[in-house]
Amino acid sequence: MENAFTIAAYVVAGVLFILSLGGLSGQESAKRAVWYGIVGMAIAVLATLFGPGSGLWLVSLVMIAGGAAVGYQLATKVEMTEMPELVAIMHSMVGLAAVFVGFNADLTINAVEVAKAAGDTLKDAGSFTALVAKKTAVEIGILKVELVLGVWIGAVTFTGSVIAYAKLAGSSSKLPFEVDTGAKKLPGGHYLNAGAAALSVILLIMYLSGAGSWTLVLLTLAGLFIGYHLIMGIGGADMPVVVSMLNSYSGWAAAAIGFSLGNDLLIVVGALVGSSGAILSYIMCKAMNRSFVSVILGGFGGPAGEQMAVEGEQIAIEADGVATALNEADSIVIIPGYGMAVAQAQASVAELTRKLRAKGKEVRFAIHPVAGRLPGHMNVLLAEAKVPYDIVLEMDEINDDFPETDVAIVIGSNDIVNPAAQDDPNSPIAGMPVLECWKSKQVFVSKRGKGTGYSGIENPLFFKENTRMFYGDAKESLDKLLPMIDCSVRINAHPTKKPRQLVGLFVLVRADLCIEPLDKVR
Repeated sequence: MENAFTIAAYVVAGVLFILSLGGLSGQESAKRAVWYGIVGMAIAVLATLFGPGSGLWLVSLVMIAGGAAVGYQLATKVEMTEMPELVAIMHSMVGLAAVFVGFNADLTINAVEVAKAAGDTLKDAGSFTALVAKKTAVEIGILKVELVLGVWIGAVTFTGSVIAYAKLAGSSSKLPFEVDTGAKKLPGGHYLNAGAAALSVILLIMYLSGAGSWTLVLLTLAGLFIGYHLIMGIGGADMPVVVSMLNSYSGWAAAAIGFSLGNDLLIVVGALVGSSGAILSYIMCKAMNRSFVSVILGGFGGPAGEQMAVEGEQIAIEADGVATALNEADSIVIIPGYGMAVAQAQASVAELTRKLRAKGKEVRFAIHPVAGRLPGHMNVLLAEAKVPYDIVLEMDEINDDFPETDVAIVIGSNDIVNPAAQDDPNSPIAGMPVLECWKSKQVFVSKRGKGTGYSGIENPLFFKENTRMFYGDAKESLDKLLPMIDCSVRINAHPTKKPRQLVGLFVLVRADLCIEPLDKVR
């Protein structure tokens, strides 16, 4: 059977990609899932080199080496806080590739038509040219539809991802131009987007009718404008949803060019990425109380009226006050946010967790679906710092436990713990599910200053009577706090914990935690 090896390899690679995607749903299986993806991609590349890419090994190997070099540099130099920007700019590359493949397909169709008109049998043509030459007029029409979809979606993805990168990066963007992180539209707003979309449909009809490649060029320009204007109309605080949405777009663009190239694996992978990105976007929209349709159209969110005035004042506290509360507490919930990532405080948070658990206290983490700048951002940071998976809980798993919690520690979070989402119908985040940490007996907020944060929304949590503001860089603040945490163990400090085993003059706890002589146990 022709290309039997390639087909079999593609099947194996497709299965590995599916296993990889499924494994990423859990922290414990994520590392294994990444290796599934790596092996699957290696198989796919090798199968392509010995199949459709046969004879083009030099060019292919040069391109693979160049891509590997760039990928290695990015993987070793990009900080975890910059991962959302990296993902966004990678999506732009997928979109741009789809545009190039689409134009290549159009040039090939034109070349085949000219060759056939001249009586050339194209016996010595390359694999893709030979594939196009075998197609009937109806199949050529279908191919043109596929390439137009790939080009248009790719163009939207390219400019949209570049703007998303710029909004996420802010002043640290490496682009030669500046992009406002706020929601900005040209005069006409969505009417311009609708007009560009209508123009794209007209150009599609003209292209299929044989008007010429100039229609494809104009259609590409329309797609580039839509991608730019859609994402410019969305505020920087909502970029996590946008990145996920663009991930979906890049998947559908890849699937479209897979149809154009007759590559089954590319179709499967594109469909996996497109559908998973769409599902993730929906989950994130639900977590932020956003309309999925309005996200796709761009420019969602915004106040519906005058917001409630915030009364009271922010009361600061020093490290010794926080340490006293933690030493006396039995149950503690830590809520990490983007501020923890910026300060690179995950190791200090993990050390605080180890010390508190060594005292027999119940310590858990509450993770909001959109904490940080990317889904799973906080989970990855905590896993990197060796925080046990079983104490990292999702919002729905822990929200009901806050009334029984002695101390809640908010580290660099804002909107996800904002009670205005429930109390103020005119708030830009009204209706958004949030972590109800204010129901805890005490709340400590680790924050750089009194600013409103990335979204620009005031947070009434900071003004509540049971809240104290622990100002300063998160890592520096926690490093001051750590020596003040008493390492001695209180037997049965929490009713759900088993007593530590006593041997000789020591209380045995985990080897990597503090061990205190028995005469110091309180």
